[in-house]
Amino acid sequence: MTKAIRIHENGGPEVMRWEEVVLGDPGPNEVRIRHHAVGLNYIDVYFRTGLYPQPLPAGLGMEAAGVIEAVGSAVSGLVAGDRVAYAGPPNGAYAEARVMPAAKLVKLPDALSYEQGAAMMLQGMTAQYLLKRTFPVKAGQTILWHAAAGGVGLIACQWAKALGATVIGTVGSDAKVELARAHGCDHVIVYTRENFVERVKEITGGRGVPVVYDGVGKDTWPASLDCLSPLGMMVSFGNASGALPPLNTGDLASRGSLFFTRPTLMTYTAARDDLVASANDLFDAVITGKVKIEIKQRYPLAEAAQAHRDLEARRTTGSTLLIP
Repeated sequence: MTKAIRIHENGGPEVMRWEEVVLGDPGPNEVRIRHHAVGLNYIDVYFRTGLYPQPLPAGLGMEAAGVIEAVGSAVSGLVAGDRVAYAGPPNGAYAEARVMPAAKLVKLPDALSYEQGAAMMLQGMTAQYLLKRTFPVKAGQTILWHAAAGGVGLIACQWAKALGATVIGTVGSDAKVELARAHGCDHVIVYTRENFVERVKEITGGRGVPVVYDGVGKDTWPASLDCLSPLGMMVSFGNASGALPPLNTGDLASRGSLFFTRPTLMTYTAARDDLVASANDLFDAVITGKVKIEIKQRYPLAEAAQAHRDLEARRTTGSTLLIP
């Protein structure tokens, strides 16, 4: 037996229960991993509320780091004692230990701690595919990143700056301005009291930006489209403030033949080779100092409900860990 956070119904943080679950032996292609740290991400809220449906009862959490305790008979390349990390399905990372598919794990370099691994895998690989694959950012470009002081934002803005971009970041409060500026943002806009479209146009001399990365959703839509230059790309990768309304394709045409995409990390890392390449690129960026992982909050795993309350109230910045 082990302990884990489980939900038996969808709803607010109060539906999360800290309970005992059966921990069996790994199957042929599985491993049993003992978690040292678990990552908190907004996608966990989507599963808890039912925005992203899953069969119930169910676990929560898609990111953690720990040590392998046992491996299945058909597993190769991993052995008991290996330090590993992961970010992806199946849900269930909010647990002291779990059994999961070996193909979802990557080895954690000795230069990185378990806490770093759990704090950066999902958010860091999200930043990696967005900046390197969805819209490959090039030196000299100016980009707009919403929620620059959030977990993905702090990583991505540093990385974009290292790629040679000029980074415009938006934040929700004045308290987050200096944090965003210290992590790669050349310009910071408090979008709750400033007109970010006017500020972006002012910063870019009226041209707009070639790409907007938006994990906020409803509150920044459709004004984000007005920040784009012709043929620009709107990258909507999250809904922290609520889901977008149905897309009117005429809005893309009238603003200059814009592109719109709604990517997910799970698609970009579905192939094992892509997962390993993305993780290794992230590890290299952190080890070489291009990106620093900011762990701003830690909660006992048993108190995950409070962590969700703080996350939804936007009281968190950077990465948040749940400690078993």
